[in-house]
Amino acid sequence: MTRLAIFDYGAGNLHSLVKAIAGDAREISIETDLRSAIRADLLVLPGVGAFGAAARVMESARSSLASALEDGLPCLGICLGMQLLFDASEEGPGEGVAFIPGNVTRLRTPTVPHMGWNDIEWRGDGVAQSAQLQTAYFANAYICQPDDESAVLASTTHQNATFASIVRRANTVGVQFHPEKSSSAGRAFINAVIEDLLKCA
Repeated sequence: MTRLAIFDYGAGNLHSLVKAIAGDAREISIETDLRSAIRADLLVLPGVGAFGAAARVMESARSSLASALEDGLPCLGICLGMQLLFDASEEGPGEGVAFIPGNVTRLRTPTVPHMGWNDIEWRGDGVAQSAQLQTAYFANAYICQPDDESAVLASTTHQNATFASIVRRANTVGVQFHPEKSSSAGRAFINAVIEDLLKCA
């Protein structure tokens, strides 16, 4: 059995995410202890909550998570989970994991938050591109700005802003959208990403 751990910041219902990644060969646990979560075969940082509150929950084990990611732990960050992989956020105080250098800034567009379906614009070969995810469901008011643009696998445009919608460093992938809420194509994508990361571990 492959052990997948979803780290629970205590901020949202994780039912749809658990359902999206469930499989016969997978044992899925929801962990409130980050040190326990990083002992799984793959870690999922889910996408509901506020940066400051999540950063506080992660603070005591943040360095342990950073070390695990450096050592190759497969990790998938979704929406807020992707943002926590960066250094810091304008949304609130606290430090991110700083595994992907860069910062999270407020989306400066006429309409905020960015809610609903939008296009995924691939920038070349990327993880699970074969899953053919072309559109996904977004719910974000903040965006990631990596220091190194080569970390960006795909981008999305909302009104007058184009931002990173998929990033990768080593065995860690972040997505700004919610694949678990993006119909069958989104669920196929998230599972293709998980399998890809596990193979690379």
